[in-house]
Amino acid sequence: MQMQEQGAGGEVAATELGAEATAPVPGWGWTETALSLMVFVWGVNFAVVKHALDTVQPLAFNALRFAIASVLVLGVLHARGELSLPDRRDLPRVVALGLLGNVLYQMCFILGLNRTAAGHASLILALTPVLTAFLSMLTGHERPGPRTWGGASLSILGIALVSGASFRVEGTSALVGDALLVTACVAWAVYTVGARPVVRRYGSVRTTAWTLWCGAVGLLVLGTPALLRQEWGTVGVRAWGALVFSATFAIGLAYLIWYRGVERIGNTRTAIFSNLTPVVALFAGVVLLNEAPSALALLGAALTLGGVMIVRTDPGSAG
Repeated sequence: MQMQEQGAGGEVAATELGAEATAPVPGWGWTETALSLMVFVWGVNFAVVKHALDTVQPLAFNALRFAIASVLVLGVLHARGELSLPDRRDLPRVVALGLLGNVLYQMCFILGLNRTAAGHASLILALTPVLTAFLSMLTGHERPGPRTWGGASLSILGIALVSGASFRVEGTSALVGDALLVTACVAWAVYTVGARPVVRRYGSVRTTAWTLWCGAVGLLVLGTPALLRQEWGTVGVRAWGALVFSATFAIGLAYLIWYRGVERIGNTRTAIFSNLTPVVALFAGVVLLNEAPSALALLGAALTLGGVMIVRTDPGSAG
């Protein structure tokens, strides 16, 4: 499949898009390495953000980190000579994706996590790659094979062991939190699959920038009351450092890597990497918070890693 990409000097170059997305992956490439870096950052980010939220209100924190990430991605676009806006026909989709993948997802994630157990949250969010594969199949982008469904199931089992999640009902608040997290899963899956045509037309960097900017505007609007209430004098150097780290790496860099993965290896193979985040968070807790993992957690980490590798080797077929 070819993509016509408008260059900085006005020339049009045809580039191969997603050639690896529906064919066997012969070896570990730069895309997988970058996605591994993304997962590492997301895993460490849990401990980093936990520290920052001791002194910064969640909505104020989100608004600021997305604003910083937007400026970062703007700099990347400027350096690449790709400062532009999407065609008018694509603008509604870009705005919708930005609001869906950033505003709706972030709000549901934060509010859901605040109302339910961390174990529930990890297990529910592990459904995202399965939803992504299902939507990719419905839209004709990809046709996941048996390895994808088997590997995804194995990774979910692994996350259940890592998180120690149970299926007990723990009150109305927990049920509301679980429902919000399921909504977050759906929002991120639709965000990933829905952006595929935009990525094909404009490339991963511009798609990331445009959707991030739209999301940042929405989060700034929602976070303005929290920004005004925040007592900034109580925010220490470490909290500011956590904010910059989260904005630069967990949002700016990670989102660029995510859509690069969609562009190069497809929706499903990219999404399955997110299931490694709880595993990284487990070991980050060991190093940063002196937490001792159980034997079941270590077994779960191995199962999750195995499930991700199985999905990665599924050839599938082109849609």
